[in-house]
Amino acid sequence: MKRFNPKTKTFKVFNALYNGEALTASKASKMGVGNLAAEASRIRQAGYAVYSNSRTAGNGVRVTEYVMGKPSREIVALGYAAKAKGLSLDTI
Repeated sequence: MKRFNPKTKTFKVFNALYNGEALTASKASKMGVGNLAAEASRIRQAGYAVYSNSRTAGNGVRVTEYVMGKPSREIVALGYAAKAKGLSLDTI
């Protein structure tokens, strides 16, 4: 798994998610992160399971929360199947 530079916004988001926080765009902006979706994408590309869940807040606004979780069995199986066929991140 990739490590992140502690001076980056990606590290701030990763650290919060890894410690069990559910992040919204509002919480991320307080951390100095402007585009939470892009940071979540970078963390996913590094091999971590980051899930986005949409919900409606009490005031009727749609909010997307990002959480770190455990990958499903299907995703793990796809990874093993790709490895068996000789695919890796270097060949993609």
